[in-house]
Amino acid sequence: MPHPVPDITDTLRYDRPTIILHWTTAFLVLFQFALGETWSWPSKPVHHLMVVAHLTAGILLTAIMAFRIVWRLTKGRHLSDLLRPADRMVAVGVEYTLYALLMAEIALGYLWRWGAGQTMSFFGLLIPSPFARFPAETVSWLQMLHDRNAWLIVGLASGHGAAALFHQFVLKDKVLGRMLPRAFPFHS
Repeated sequence: MPHPVPDITDTLRYDRPTIILHWTTAFLVLFQFALGETWSWPSKPVHHLMVVAHLTAGILLTAIMAFRIVWRLTKGRHLSDLLRPADRMVAVGVEYTLYALLMAEIALGYLWRWGAGQTMSFFGLLIPSPFARFPAETVSWLQMLHDRNAWLIVGLASGHGAAALFHQFVLKDKVLGRMLPRAFPFHS
């Protein structure tokens, strides 16, 4: 006989900073991915703007992830103890894997850019490389790892989103409402 699924929305809501950090991260990841996968399509002026936007968003994501990890380790709301052990293990595994992949993606992005002898750009402010130029094979390898890791992140994040929708519409346990603003229609 299946276990009853508790409604844990209101009693175990994530705090406002955690919710904001979560959705900002999700937006930036999708924005970064879309730019990275399409910036070769347009001609030079638009291509350049897309690369600069990708770099700026990457630096923003770096700061957000650093703050997010500190917040999570100190004041941020954690997963509910009401979750079944298997659900908790999967949720924590996905969360930690996404954090690790995102931090690796950030590091790979900096290493790829700076290793190629190029500056990072943050809203037009140029940040020079602290390294000597890497060999071309190393730069190509970093680019390949950055690209493949991006696909891993988007794949895992898509699964994460699908699981949240499954909880909301199939299990009807309102888990999705824990990470949404109170005014959102699926909250209650």
